[in-house]
Amino acid sequence: MSELSLAELPVEDPAFARDPNPELQKAIEQHPWLSRFSHGYVIHGYRAVRDLLPQDDKLQIAIGAVVDIMGATGSPWGNFMRDMMIGMRGDDHVRVRGAIAEFFKPRRVAGQLDRIRTTVSALLDEWVPKGEFDFAEFSAKFPVTVMFGLIGGNPADLTRIQHALETQGLSFSMDPSLLPDLEAGLQVMNQFTDELIADRRASGEVRDDLLQALIEAEDSGVLSGREVRELLFFLFGAGYDTSKNQLTLAVSMLIDRPDLWERCATDRNYCILAVEEAFRLASPSNVPRLVIEDIEYDGVLIPKGTHLIFLNNLATRDPKAVVEPMRFDPDREHVNRHLAFGRGAHQCLGMHLARLQIEEGLHLIAQRIKSPQLAGD
Repeated sequence: MSELSLAELPVEDPAFARDPNPELQKAIEQHPWLSRFSHGYVIHGYRAVRDLLPQDDKLQIAIGAVVDIMGATGSPWGNFMRDMMIGMRGDDHVRVRGAIAEFFKPRRVAGQLDRIRTTVSALLDEWVPKGEFDFAEFSAKFPVTVMFGLIGGNPADLTRIQHALETQGLSFSMDPSLLPDLEAGLQVMNQFTDELIADRRASGEVRDDLLQALIEAEDSGVLSGREVRELLFFLFGAGYDTSKNQLTLAVSMLIDRPDLWERCATDRNYCILAVEEAFRLASPSNVPRLVIEDIEYDGVLIPKGTHLIFLNNLATRDPKAVVEPMRFDPDREHVNRHLAFGRGAHQCLGMHLARLQIEEGLHLIAQRIKSPQLAGD
């Protein structure tokens, strides 16, 4: 791959973040699925992402590379990142993921529907009368409140940890200037999760929630105390950052389409189509991989030690995979499904919950907020 003439995507440039499409199209003209970035290579083609990402025997999530780039090797935050579930492989990954997987199966997720409706309705009661507000700020209160309920925490504690969660959402930005905030956020979350566990143990109460399952997993030796604390931080972060960002992205695609907005208000099933199309056009998460064994794909040798980023959220803008890829069309036939939740052993554990929250949230929001218009950028 080092012998190929490839475009370099300016991933650190704010202009690229605002609109990656012009640079992406230039990259596609030079190579159908491969480009460079400042710390390695980018896989941007749909078929290549679909085929390569599940190769868990040859790829590992590049947490260590990100920690090194951030200058955090040996720091508390760097150690936390290296120990996270998404960085685990093999038996350890199966063990830790298995301790919480039951709570994210479709049947258990469906049991959260009343909590989802109650949460978003209460927020709408508070925010809609304002007449004008920052939707991203509104959205930041919604999915994480549901996650509090699923875990067994008190949603009133959100204000205490929200900044830490917001900061952790930037942890894969590879911007070393963020490290002091990330370290401070880790301290806040460690204190919070320690108190959460201690309070539940002291109460003697036994509940059917995630916190109880984690405590029992620690008591039975399935998880260590450190793993329980780190899983709680991971779950609060996962329930906060990606879901609120994706809901905001979906609304941004619908806000200038009053016909589609009204359909979301009147037809709950149409919200499923709108949300899936939003995931196709722009989703909030890409995770880097490190190649741990040479890969030969489509005539290209990708050597061991290569740092890759799979652009799951842009791969379904590939014109070879999707007709008119930049057109937001919930009614389109999805021949090639989106890749927003990843593939392989690390496919998003919370994808069923994320879908249900965003679909139900969008339906209720569209009913309550009539004919929305942008009030600013």
